[in-house]
Amino acid sequence: MKKAYRNLFYKSLALVTVLTVSSCKKFVELGAPPTQILFGDAFRTDASAQSVVLGLYSNNVTTSSIGNFTFLSGISADDLQYNSTDVIFQEFANNAITTTNASNANNLWANSYSLIKNANNAISGINASTTLTPSVKNQLLGEAKFIRAFVYFYLVNLLGDVPLPLKDDYSAFENALLPRTPSAQVYAQIIQDLTEAQSALPTAYVGTFRGRINKHTATALLARVYLYQKDYASAEAQSTQVISSGTYSLPAPELAFINSSNEIIWQIGNLTGVSLFGGNYVTVGSTTIPAFSLPETTYQSFESTADLRRTNWVAPKTVSGRIFYGISKFKLSSGTGNEYNVVLRLAEQYLIRAEARAQQNNLSGAKTDLDIVRARAGLAGVSATLNQAQILAAVEQERKVELFGEWGHRWLDLKRTNRANVVIGALKPTTWKTTSVLFPIPQAQIIINNTLTQNPGYN
Repeated sequence: MKKAYRNLFYKSLALVTVLTVSSCKKFVELGAPPTQILFGDAFRTDASAQSVVLGLYSNNVTTSSIGNFTFLSGISADDLQYNSTDVIFQEFANNAITTTNASNANNLWANSYSLIKNANNAISGINASTTLTPSVKNQLLGEAKFIRAFVYFYLVNLLGDVPLPLKDDYSAFENALLPRTPSAQVYAQIIQDLTEAQSALPTAYVGTFRGRINKHTATALLARVYLYQKDYASAEAQSTQVISSGTYSLPAPELAFINSSNEIIWQIGNLTGVSLFGGNYVTVGSTTIPAFSLPETTYQSFESTADLRRTNWVAPKTVSGRIFYGISKFKLSSGTGNEYNVVLRLAEQYLIRAEARAQQNNLSGAKTDLDIVRARAGLAGVSATLNQAQILAAVEQERKVELFGEWGHRWLDLKRTNRANVVIGALKPTTWKTTSVLFPIPQAQIIINNTLTQNPGYN
């Protein structure tokens, strides 16, 4: 008996016009999606299978992932300042998260695994299909595997060991009762998914505005994964592929985040041209306080007042005598515009390669990459006399002032380099514990699945 495939991602079909303008006509011809179709039928034609995979880009990746992976991680570090009094956010800002924090901790888990489930269903259906055009089949399979890897990357970094469901809804009961998988195995699956995505995806972007994942997207994330795994030779090799592709360049800081920026490797489209980042960082009016801003300590850590990132990406604003350092990488908070949700960009690849080269004692190569990022910011190169430890410290600083407010980079950097206790512990001495480097497993999930165990410090 064929399995019913219910409500499979179709509510995001409006996004298709942004992600693949060249294919609009096909999707219009599909008509209104049914509320229930047979599993196999969803992958019978190129158009219906593309609709399924395009759904993976929608609400969960944009709203849920940006909110969970960027804002919660940012306020947990010295990357974002939370400017309201909502207790469920304050728990993250204080690094004192309760296991019953349903609105954030549980949503992070539930939304992530919902997206993984949908990706698993797509991978299974695409693999089983015998009617898809081979090039379309490869493209869709690569996209689905990339998205699964992307979500697992954040889960394993934020929570540590996590369940690793890889089967479709035929195994829903089995998936629901999986125990936590060791982080090393999760990382192995991430690398496998990204490597297979590289092989399956085309180099050229499908559609416009780099809204669909391509080979370079998979390579860029794989470079980051290898860096986190301390496989520095592989991290350097992968980032070099992206940098030397000739596809990307570093525009002036004020142009870096518009949707036509040549720095962007992957961005998630929207219908208004206003990003979720801008909606949470940018405010209009003299008395409106941004939901999230840059902490003063981070603002003051810029090496020079002439740093173009400081002048173009931070907008100080005084409200009732208090200064808020608004984040202005994205310029718009409402209306219509030309900004999408940027996920991966070229500057990170230079910083990945700089760190990987420094770790391999190629200090001149590391300096070259650092200087490229600094030159775009209007800064002189770092000293040629820096030793390895000093170069690595310079990379950490450059990542701090280059990647702030984007996808939790600062939080993950401090954790992976074992610097969180020193840096965050000094900023939040009354609430920080060494076990705060991991978020808790939501108690609601442990009640549902009693094979799950809690992270240290939360029992």
